Amino acid sequence: MPFLYIVVALVLIFDFINGFHDSANSIATVVSTKVLSPIAAVSMAAFFNFIAFLVFTPKVALTIGKGVINPDVITLTVIASALVAAIIWNLLTWWFGLPSSSSHTLVGGLVGAAVVSTGWSSVIMSGVIKIVIFIVIAPLLGMLMSFAISAIVIYIARKHSPSGIDKYFRRLQLLSAAAFSLGHGGNDAQKSMGIIWVALIASGLATKNDPIALWIVLSCQAAIALGTLTGGWRIVKTMGQKITKLKPFEGFCAESAGAITLFGATHFGIPVSTTHVITGAIIGAGARKGVSAVKWGVTTNIFWAWLLTIPISAIVGSLIYLMLSWILA
Repeated sequence: MPFLYIVVALVLIFDFINGFHDSANSIATVVSTKVLSPIAAVSMAAFFNFIAFLVFTPKVALTIGKGVINPDVITLTVIASALVAAIIWNLLTWWFGLPSSSSHTLVGGLVGAAVVSTGWSSVIMSGVIKIVIFIVIAPLLGMLMSFAISAIVIYIARKHSPSGIDKYFRRLQLLSAAAFSLGHGGNDAQKSMGIIWVALIASGLATKNDPIALWIVLSCQAAIALGTLTGGWRIVKTMGQKITKLKPFEGFCAESAGAITLFGATHFGIPVSTTHVITGAIIGAGARKGVSAVKWGVTTNIFWAWLLTIPISAIVGSLIYLMLSWILA
């Protein structure tokens, strides 16, 4: 039982770091366009992160809990190893200002620890493959949708002056930023809920047919909201300034595209990376001005971080599992 408490604490620490790491996703565009101050932006994002459980059912939590590793063979040691690996990768990528995926580092850690523990048979490959496929699909959806929304907005506003457009979209961007924060809280916090739920199953305190308890939902939403409130400013600079220069209407288009993508993924129970979605959406908004408007050198570094997240996290997760097994033996 004490080990279960440690695992739950690790989940909430991971969830807090997830919010801290991913706050850039929610606020980078609205801060870089100077629509909101950093403090106002993170406060708004944290609020909508927290209330997301009122809007979305926990389908993503069930996918993480039952769709990656067979919950019948998973152990607390496997879960703890995955969480430590995910925390390490998140802190490293934050330090270097790279917007990587908290979701994928968690999945990678789970797979690596589970394979060392009980072999490949414990991994639900169909679930992992679906998540891996969305490494490509999620940013593409965000990019294409943002490009399309930008083109539509420009056509509608073609007779208005640049100053008039700026004034209207500074207000509209408040709505798009709130919507994206809601989608972020809905998709990302549920991943931590799924981990606590499967930890309870591994401890014999719950079954696969039990609903996710309200205390799990509230604690995970609170942890990610508090993490968002602290803000990962290193990544804000990368997302909001280094990929492309954004105006308020472009920020609105990117956030709207990201929110629509996240709402759809959460509705269907698909754990996607909010980082991938908003990065793709920002690229889409920038690419509308021409290929040269996007700083592809920075973007290439981000893509490499995406590709390496799952395999590196799997290796670290497996090593942490071996170390914990030796300590706990």
